[in-house]
Amino acid sequence: MSDKSINATFKRYLGGPLWLIFVLVIFNAAVYTISRSAGLVMSVGIVLYLVLQIVIYTIRKQTLLAQLMGFASQYGRIQQKLIRDMGLPFAVTDQRGKFLWVNHAFSDLTGVENNGIKKTVSGLFPGITPDIFPQDEIPQDLELVFGKQFFIAQIHRIEAGDMLADSGFVEEEQAGDICLYAIILHDQTELHAYMEKYNDEKLVAGLIYIDNYEEALDSVEEVRRSLLTALIERRITKYFHDLDGVVKSFEKDKFLLVMHNRALDQLKSMRFNILENVKSVNIGNDMEVTISIGIGQNAGSLNDNFDAARTAIDLALGRGGDQVVIKDHDSNYFFGGKTEAVEKSTRVKARVKAHALKEFIESADEIVIMGHQLIDADAFGAAVGLYRASRTLNKKVHIVIGQITSSMRPLIDMFRESPDFNPEMFLTKEEAESLVNNNTLLIVVDTSKPNYTECPSLLRKTKTIVVLDHHRQSGDTIKGAVLSYVEPYASSSCEMVAEILQYFAEGVRIRNIEADALYAGVMIDTDNFMQKTGVRTFEAAAFLRKNGADVTRVRKLFRENMNDYRARGETIRSAIQYRERFAIAVCPAEGIESPTIVASQSANALLNIVGVHASFVLTEYDNRIYISARAIDEVNVQIIMEHMGGGGHLNMAGCQLDDMTIEEAIEQLKRTLDEMIEAGEV
Repeated sequence: MSDKSINATFKRYLGGPLWLIFVLVIFNAAVYTISRSAGLVMSVGIVLYLVLQIVIYTIRKQTLLAQLMGFASQYGRIQQKLIRDMGLPFAVTDQRGKFLWVNHAFSDLTGVENNGIKKTVSGLFPGITPDIFPQDEIPQDLELVFGKQFFIAQIHRIEAGDMLADSGFVEEEQAGDICLYAIILHDQTELHAYMEKYNDEKLVAGLIYIDNYEEALDSVEEVRRSLLTALIERRITKYFHDLDGVVKSFEKDKFLLVMHNRALDQLKSMRFNILENVKSVNIGNDMEVTISIGIGQNAGSLNDNFDAARTAIDLALGRGGDQVVIKDHDSNYFFGGKTEAVEKSTRVKARVKAHALKEFIESADEIVIMGHQLIDADAFGAAVGLYRASRTLNKKVHIVIGQITSSMRPLIDMFRESPDFNPEMFLTKEEAESLVNNNTLLIVVDTSKPNYTECPSLLRKTKTIVVLDHHRQSGDTIKGAVLSYVEPYASSSCEMVAEILQYFAEGVRIRNIEADALYAGVMIDTDNFMQKTGVRTFEAAAFLRKNGADVTRVRKLFRENMNDYRARGETIRSAIQYRERFAIAVCPAEGIESPTIVASQSANALLNIVGVHASFVLTEYDNRIYISARAIDEVNVQIIMEHMGGGGHLNMAGCQLDDMTIEEAIEQLKRTLDEMIEAGEV
């Protein structure tokens, strides 16, 4: 407060009795009307009162002011001492964050002294910079760590303009923009320790499934089967018991797991080596035993965590098994998954799914089938097979066809030129959007990612969705499907549809061109039966050949033009080896109608080079970067592509990147490979 304001305050306080004279004069006039002598006596009293007040005001003013200023000064020193000696670290900075004053607690904590202060707050606490200082009276709170202590820093804005203007050091116009900042540190270390302990003690739920229980038992002598089962169970139980976890078997190949959060953190740091420990159990069995683990964390109650664990184990199995999936709220974390999915010899699941699909088709008014964007032979062949199954039940059915690549045009034209072609067989995306309603059955083939479908808006227009896919699932999957048939061990969606057709209904008769489309899908996805083939793949191919598929016709459909052939050669010629075992190449898109197809073919060809464990071919198409990734068995390209937002199979995967150039995409790919190699994931 300035001298002028203090003087004004005292004038108002001490001048109050003088203003009382005017009231007395009014009463004195009234008394004169009653008695002149009484009025005269009162007038003399008023004069004496006035003289006395003037004397008191003159004599006592300076004394009272001096005493009050002394008290204020002493009070200010008390305040300063309290702030200086209080336990909370307290500091004052200027607008640049430079320290102007600190109390003892702040000095003891940080080492900053009041004499010759040159340090700035951002030098001590990198998180506190002048640009985050509050611009109004509302304080700013910020969490920070100093050494091993945790604090909440509360930053207050102090307007210093009036004080500096009264001091005369700066002009009044300049003083208005000047302010100081008070920083108070509240120690949260003990609270943080209690919260960390509480978090460590929270329980998580898990489910452990043996992926190939029956197959592993079949590969060992009968007298040793009980021993194999006992060794596996003991290995799992002891592993989690050492981490203070509880494992209980509730079926011959299924276990319930309960443990603390801190144990889960240990497992993450060990990258769940239980997967490899179980594989090492061998008493003469020809097949390695693999397990899948689903864990639910931070879902709420233990029961909610168990529900999340069930979702996680379904996702782990849908990705091929031999891996761990942790479901934490809406996020999924994956570990393992480095081995190929084991082909199941039984077709029970295919028969069950076929009967369930038949019921949904029979109850639907109309059926719409769609694959992924830039439809390929596998998606188209699967759609054609399901089209024929629906037509067998006399249902209206359509296939959504978007942009057609040059490699697919001969196959689709084969249908359009057929004398039996139904004009309503193919729909554009716009036509499908106007057709689909809540009573429509929507079947999605060859993808389970909503953003990869040919027309994602259809997923929101109907409640009855069926998903049929052979790719390993990721966290981003189609939600609310009434039937989901995902088999990562299958070579292709066409193989799965070929099996479904055998159990679908009596009298399903596949036409020759439909069998060609299904056979083409199997052939393309297996690279002419060179990759990811099993017994059931060849059984499906035999079924299609029996129904009229012709290998020669299919081969002619996929002959290349000269530009595509040259582009593949240029792609292979320009390939570079990264970290000795990865081939990276760019497929030219200019003059090529389907550069993504050429890129995938080039990626397959690069695997024939000695020393190449995985190949990555990038190409630009429709202002988007596509990466085709291929491997034989040394590297899991699926998890690499998942790190970049894509997915696929262990040895065949890909991703799409937006808003970047080819050069930037290559750099991102290299960074991903470097990070995964350092983390031991590749």
